[in-house]
Amino acid sequence: MTATCLPLVRDEAWLPVEETAHVGRVRRTATALAERLGFSESRAAEVGLAVTEIGTNLHKHARQGVVLVRSVRGEQDAAVEVLAVDRGPGIGDQALAWQDGHSTAGTLGVGLGTVRRLASSCAMTSRLGEGTALVARFASRAGWAPDWGVESAAGVTRPIKNEDVCGDAYAVCRSSDRLTLMMCDGSGHGPLAAAASDTAVRYFQANASLPADQMVTRLHAALRGTRGGAVAVADIDLVARTVRYCGLGNIAAAVLADGRKQGMISVPGVAGHQARTIRTFDYALPDRAVVVMHSDGLTERWGVDHGSDLANDPPVLIAATLLREAGVRNDDACVLVARPT
Repeated sequence: MTATCLPLVRDEAWLPVEETAHVGRVRRTATALAERLGFSESRAAEVGLAVTEIGTNLHKHARQGVVLVRSVRGEQDAAVEVLAVDRGPGIGDQALAWQDGHSTAGTLGVGLGTVRRLASSCAMTSRLGEGTALVARFASRAGWAPDWGVESAAGVTRPIKNEDVCGDAYAVCRSSDRLTLMMCDGSGHGPLAAAASDTAVRYFQANASLPADQMVTRLHAALRGTRGGAVAVADIDLVARTVRYCGLGNIAAAVLADGRKQGMISVPGVAGHQARTIRTFDYALPDRAVVVMHSDGLTERWGVDHGSDLANDPPVLIAATLLREAGVRNDDACVLVARPT
């Protein structure tokens, strides 16, 4: 059955927001991206206004606030996505925080009504004393709906400190009864690691109907001549409610359900260089389960209760919260989350 790949997401910049000047930098980055995507001058200005509200909140009320600005592209449409994550005081009443004109002294909640009005879509997860993650997506026109439909999976990448590109990458394809996830952690860091991961993404997207073990075998061959890397594929059967997982190298994966974290097994090796054994393992996929994959830029010492609402939060906010809680700064990092329904 023909598989369709979810939109291309390209991370533009991770920007800290700790000083007043940082808010302006975030605004300029987002509006410049909107202009490159063909937004009108007035729409780009609206993006800038909303992003200024987000950045101002982080600066005034949060700790360790950071904003990711990125593009999301389908075959016909493109959007600007802004993801803000912090370790601030959190928001107790999120419904109230979204209202226009609402202000709660000392908490991240001022101006979010403006963000909600101007964004094409937005969502937030927050816990008191732990922090907040917010995602807002801006299309070029009103009444926009993405041409790729519902997004049942989303990921986040972050390069190692002092690098501009991340050597980790992911991709997602789906058909009527399958959802297939792929992740590659290119060996090392920087452009050469990113080139290996990009090779894996292109091959996966062109051959997404392959079974998991055949895909990893083919990726091993496709990455010869590159730096190689760790690769993994999670082939989710939406009808049988199972996950067939095949991992080569240090990609971690788990099924989260019913308050438990069921780890999935990757075998040792480096795709493109060394693969003594390529094996698949099958796991049950309970109702309302979430599937997580991540590179070793995140520690594995995280649990189901890591700061997001697995039952209700969109996958991108679960991924962002995981990165905040388990990410390490001395490595590229990538986390991919799917809610197979």
